[in-house]
Amino acid sequence: MSTTTSTAPARPPVRRVTFGAIEPHGHRVGLFGPGGIGKTTLAATAPGPVGFVDLDDSLPILRPSLGEWDIRRVSGIAGWQDMRDALHSDGWDDVRTIVIDSATKAEELALEWTIRNVKHEKDGVVIRRIEDYGFGKGYQHLYETFVTLLSDLDLHVRAGRHVVLIMHDCTATVPNPQGEDYIRWEPRLQNPGSGRASIRLRVREWLDHLLYVGYDVTTTRGKARGHGSRTIYPTEKPWCMAKSRTLADPVELVQFDRTLWDTLLAES
Repeated sequence: MSTTTSTAPARPPVRRVTFGAIEPHGHRVGLFGPGGIGKTTLAATAPGPVGFVDLDDSLPILRPSLGEWDIRRVSGIAGWQDMRDALHSDGWDDVRTIVIDSATKAEELALEWTIRNVKHEKDGVVIRRIEDYGFGKGYQHLYETFVTLLSDLDLHVRAGRHVVLIMHDCTATVPNPQGEDYIRWEPRLQNPGSGRASIRLRVREWLDHLLYVGYDVTTTRGKARGHGSRTIYPTEKPWCMAKSRTLADPVELVQFDRTLWDTLLAES
Protein backbone atom coordinates (compact mmCIF):
# COMPACT_ATOMS: atom_id res chain seq x y z
CA MET A 1 0.00 0.00 0.00
CA SER A 2 1.52 3.29 -1.07
CA THR A 3 1.30 6.49 0.85
CA THR A 4 1.26 9.98 -0.57
CA THR A 5 2.54 13.13 1.03
CA SER A 6 0.34 16.16 0.74
CA THR A 7 2.01 19.08 -0.98
CA ALA A 8 -0.73 21.55 -0.05
CA PRO A 9 0.72 24.63 1.65
CA ALA A 10 0.19 24.84 5.37
CA ARG A 11 -2.52 27.20 6.42
CA PRO A 12 -1.28 30.29 8.20
CA PRO A 13 -2.26 30.51 11.84
CA VAL A 14 -5.56 32.22 12.49
CA ARG A 15 -5.06 35.69 13.90
CA ARG A 16 -7.50 37.35 16.22
CA VAL A 17 -7.69 41.02 16.94
CA THR A 18 -7.30 41.95 20.59
CA PHE A 19 -8.80 44.91 22.40
CA GLY A 20 -7.35 46.69 25.39
CA ALA A 21 -8.26 49.43 27.79
CA ILE A 22 -7.86 53.03 26.65
CA GLU A 23 -5.16 54.28 28.95
CA PRO A 24 -4.97 58.02 29.74
CA HIS A 25 -1.82 59.85 28.76
CA GLY A 26 -0.49 63.38 28.55
CA HIS A 27 -1.62 66.08 26.15
CA ARG A 28 0.47 67.46 23.28
CA VAL A 29 0.01 71.24 23.26
CA GLY A 30 1.40 73.84 20.86
CA LEU A 31 1.46 77.58 21.66
CA PHE A 32 2.35 80.13 19.02
CA GLY A 33 2.03 83.88 18.67
CA PRO A 34 4.02 87.11 18.49
CA GLY A 35 7.11 87.67 20.58
CA GLY A 36 6.54 89.05 24.06
CA ILE A 37 2.88 88.15 24.26
CA GLY A 38 3.39 85.73 27.16
CA LYS A 39 3.78 82.25 25.67
CA THR A 40 6.62 81.21 27.98
CA THR A 41 4.85 82.56 31.07
CA LEU A 42 1.69 80.73 30.04
CA ALA A 43 3.62 77.47 29.62
CA ALA A 44 5.21 77.97 33.04
CA THR A 45 1.75 77.83 34.65
CA ALA A 46 1.03 74.37 33.22
CA PRO A 47 0.70 71.50 35.72
CA GLY A 48 3.99 71.23 37.57
CA PRO A 49 6.68 70.43 38.20
CA VAL A 50 7.47 71.82 34.74
CA GLY A 51 10.69 70.73 33.04
CA PHE A 52 11.90 73.47 30.67
CA VAL A 53 14.15 72.84 27.68
CA ASP A 54 14.99 76.54 27.46
CA LEU A 55 16.51 76.81 23.99
CA ASP A 56 15.56 80.50 23.68
CA ASP A 57 17.35 81.27 26.97
CA SER A 58 14.36 83.17 28.33
CA LEU A 59 14.12 81.79 31.87
CA PRO A 60 17.06 83.75 33.35
CA ILE A 61 15.09 86.94 32.62
CA LEU A 62 11.59 85.62 33.37
CA ARG A 63 12.28 83.46 36.43
CA PRO A 64 11.99 86.26 39.06
CA SER A 65 8.50 87.09 37.79
CA LEU A 66 7.31 83.48 37.98
CA GLY A 67 7.16 83.41 41.76
CA GLU A 68 6.77 80.02 43.42
CA TRP A 69 5.94 78.01 40.30
CA ASP A 70 7.90 74.73 40.31
CA ILE A 71 10.00 75.23 37.17
CA ARG A 72 13.09 73.13 36.46
CA ARG A 73 15.44 74.21 33.69
CA VAL A 74 17.20 71.35 31.89
CA SER A 75 20.93 72.07 31.86
CA GLY A 76 23.63 71.15 29.37
CA ILE A 77 21.63 71.66 26.15
CA ALA A 78 23.97 73.06 23.51
CA GLY A 79 22.77 71.21 20.42
CA TRP A 80 20.26 68.85 18.87
CA GLN A 81 21.76 65.63 20.20
CA ASP A 82 22.05 67.11 23.70
CA MET A 83 18.31 67.72 23.71
CA ARG A 84 17.49 64.22 22.50
CA ASP A 85 19.86 62.66 25.02
CA ALA A 86 18.25 64.66 27.83
CA LEU A 87 14.78 63.49 26.85
CA HIS A 88 15.97 59.87 26.99
CA SER A 89 17.71 60.30 30.35
CA ASP A 90 16.43 59.35 33.79
CA GLY A 91 15.16 61.99 36.21
CA TRP A 92 11.79 62.90 34.71
CA ASP A 93 9.68 60.78 37.06
CA ASP A 94 8.01 63.58 39.05
CA VAL A 95 7.82 66.07 36.15
CA ARG A 96 4.24 66.58 34.95
CA THR A 97 4.86 68.88 31.98
CA ILE A 98 7.78 69.20 29.55
CA VAL A 99 8.15 72.52 27.71
CA ILE A 100 10.28 72.97 24.58
CA ASP A 101 10.96 76.71 24.29
CA SER A 102 11.00 76.95 21.42
CA ALA A 103 10.31 74.38 18.69
CA THR A 104 11.34 77.09 16.23
CA LYS A 105 14.80 77.13 17.82
CA ALA A 106 14.80 73.32 17.97
CA GLU A 107 14.36 73.29 14.19
CA GLU A 108 17.48 75.47 13.87
CA LEU A 109 19.42 72.97 16.00
CA ALA A 110 18.07 70.14 13.85
CA LEU A 111 19.29 71.96 10.74
CA GLU A 112 22.78 72.38 12.19
CA TRP A 113 22.88 68.68 13.08
CA THR A 114 21.62 67.65 9.64
CA ILE A 115 24.21 69.68 7.76
CA ARG A 116 27.01 68.22 9.92
CA ASN A 117 25.85 64.61 9.86
CA VAL A 118 23.82 63.88 6.72
CA LYS A 119 26.15 63.49 3.77
CA HIS A 120 25.44 64.33 0.16
CA GLU A 121 24.61 61.33 -2.01
CA LYS A 122 27.68 62.14 -4.10
CA ASP A 123 31.05 61.72 -2.42
CA GLY A 124 33.09 64.86 -2.03
CA VAL A 125 30.20 67.35 -2.11
CA VAL A 126 30.52 69.70 0.86
CA ILE A 127 27.28 70.67 2.59
CA ARG A 128 27.22 74.17 4.05
CA ARG A 129 23.51 74.98 3.75
CA ILE A 130 20.31 73.07 3.22
CA GLU A 131 20.10 73.97 -0.48
CA ASP A 132 23.42 72.21 -1.14
CA TYR A 133 21.68 68.83 -1.08
CA GLY A 134 19.83 69.84 -4.26
CA PHE A 135 16.26 69.50 -5.57
CA GLY A 136 14.57 69.92 -2.21
CA LYS A 137 16.36 66.92 -0.70
CA GLY A 138 17.71 69.02 2.15
CA TYR A 139 14.20 69.84 3.33
CA GLN A 140 13.39 66.13 3.43
CA HIS A 141 16.57 65.44 5.41
CA LEU A 142 15.67 68.17 7.92
CA TYR A 143 12.12 66.83 8.19
CA GLU A 144 13.38 63.33 8.96
CA THR A 145 15.73 64.73 11.60
CA PHE A 146 13.06 66.84 13.29
CA VAL A 147 10.36 64.17 13.54
CA THR A 148 12.66 62.09 15.76
CA LEU A 149 12.02 64.75 18.41
CA LEU A 150 8.29 64.03 18.22
CA SER A 151 9.00 60.34 18.79
CA ASP A 152 11.16 61.22 21.80
CA LEU A 153 8.37 63.34 23.25
CA ASP A 154 5.78 60.62 22.62
CA LEU A 155 7.61 58.44 25.13
CA HIS A 156 6.88 61.06 27.78
CA VAL A 157 3.29 61.55 26.64
CA ARG A 158 2.64 57.82 27.01
CA ALA A 159 4.18 58.01 30.48
CA GLY A 160 1.49 60.55 31.43
CA ARG A 161 3.42 63.81 31.00
CA HIS A 162 2.08 66.77 29.09
CA VAL A 163 4.27 68.28 26.38
CA VAL A 164 4.13 71.95 25.40
CA LEU A 165 5.83 73.17 22.23
CA ILE A 166 6.26 76.95 22.11
CA MET A 167 6.64 78.35 18.59
CA HIS A 168 7.21 81.75 17.09
CA ASP A 169 4.76 82.94 14.47
CA CYS A 170 4.82 83.88 10.80
CA THR A 171 2.32 84.78 8.11
CA ALA A 172 1.41 82.33 5.38
CA THR A 173 -0.76 82.52 2.29
CA VAL A 174 -3.54 79.92 2.29
CA PRO A 175 -4.84 78.65 -1.08
CA ASN A 176 -8.63 78.94 -1.15
CA PRO A 177 -10.47 76.80 -3.75
CA GLN A 178 -13.72 78.65 -2.96
CA GLY A 179 -12.42 82.16 -3.55
CA GLU A 180 -9.44 84.41 -3.11
CA ASP A 181 -6.37 83.21 -1.25
CA TYR A 182 -5.85 84.78 2.16
CA ILE A 183 -3.10 85.37 4.72
CA ARG A 184 -3.13 84.00 8.26
CA TRP A 185 -0.84 83.42 11.25
CA GLU A 186 0.88 80.04 11.44
CA PRO A 187 3.74 78.52 13.50
CA ARG A 188 7.19 79.43 12.20
CA LEU A 189 8.42 75.99 11.16
CA GLN A 190 9.66 74.64 7.83
CA ASN A 191 6.87 74.57 5.25
CA PRO A 192 8.04 74.21 1.63
CA GLY A 193 5.62 75.46 -0.99
CA SER A 194 5.09 71.94 -2.32
CA GLY A 195 3.70 70.83 1.05
CA ARG A 196 6.14 67.93 1.14
CA ALA A 197 8.54 67.67 4.09
CA SER A 198 6.45 70.25 5.97
CA ILE A 199 7.48 70.26 9.62
CA ARG A 200 4.73 72.79 10.29
CA LEU A 201 1.97 70.51 9.04
CA ARG A 202 3.46 67.42 10.67
CA VAL A 203 3.59 69.18 14.04
CA ARG A 204 -0.01 70.32 13.65
CA GLU A 205 -1.07 66.73 12.99
CA TRP A 206 0.93 65.48 15.98
CA LEU A 207 -0.46 67.98 18.47
CA ASP A 208 -3.70 67.46 20.36
CA HIS A 209 -4.03 71.24 20.68
CA LEU A 210 -2.52 74.03 18.59
CA LEU A 211 -3.34 77.34 20.25
CA TYR A 212 -2.81 80.77 18.76
CA VAL A 213 -2.15 83.54 21.28
CA GLY A 214 -2.93 86.97 19.85
CA TYR A 215 -3.68 90.55 20.79
CA ASP A 216 -7.29 91.67 20.55
CA VAL A 217 -7.94 94.09 17.70
CA THR A 218 -11.15 95.87 16.75
CA THR A 219 -11.85 97.60 13.47
CA THR A 220 -13.70 100.90 13.32
CA ARG A 221 -14.34 102.59 9.98
CA GLY A 222 -11.68 100.47 8.35
CA LYS A 223 -9.02 101.22 10.97
CA ALA A 224 -7.67 98.53 13.30
CA ARG A 225 -7.10 99.38 16.94
CA GLY A 226 -5.41 97.21 19.56
CA HIS A 227 -6.46 97.16 23.19
CA GLY A 228 -3.55 95.33 24.83
CA SER A 229 -5.82 92.46 25.90
CA ARG A 230 -4.89 88.97 24.73
CA THR A 231 -6.90 85.92 23.70
CA ILE A 232 -6.04 82.24 23.17
CA TYR A 233 -7.74 80.76 20.10
CA PRO A 234 -8.27 76.96 20.09
CA THR A 235 -10.06 76.58 16.75
CA GLU A 236 -9.28 77.50 13.16
CA LYS A 237 -10.04 81.07 12.15
CA PRO A 238 -9.48 82.90 8.86
CA TRP A 239 -6.58 84.70 10.52
CA CYS A 240 -4.91 81.79 12.34
CA MET A 241 -4.15 78.08 12.24
CA ALA A 242 -5.46 76.32 15.36
CA LYS A 243 -7.07 73.13 16.66
CA SER A 244 -8.07 71.47 19.93
CA ARG A 245 -9.50 68.11 20.92
CA THR A 246 -11.14 69.44 24.08
CA LEU A 247 -11.54 73.22 23.86
CA ALA A 248 -14.01 75.01 21.59
CA ASP A 249 -14.18 78.60 22.83
CA PRO A 250 -11.49 81.30 23.02
CA VAL A 251 -9.96 81.94 26.44
CA GLU A 252 -8.81 85.32 27.70
CA LEU A 253 -5.11 85.29 28.57
CA VAL A 254 -4.54 86.73 32.02
CA GLN A 255 -1.02 86.64 33.43
CA PHE A 256 -0.45 83.77 35.89
CA ASP A 257 -4.06 82.61 35.51
CA ARG A 258 -4.45 78.84 35.06
CA THR A 259 -7.91 78.86 33.48
CA LEU A 260 -6.56 77.56 30.18
CA TRP A 261 -4.89 74.51 31.71
CA ASP A 262 -7.80 73.75 34.02
CA THR A 263 -10.13 73.72 31.01
CA LEU A 264 -7.84 72.14 28.43
CA LEU A 265 -6.66 69.29 30.67
CA ALA A 266 -9.84 68.88 32.70
CA GLU A 267 -10.03 65.10 32.37
CA SER A 268 -6.28 64.36 32.61
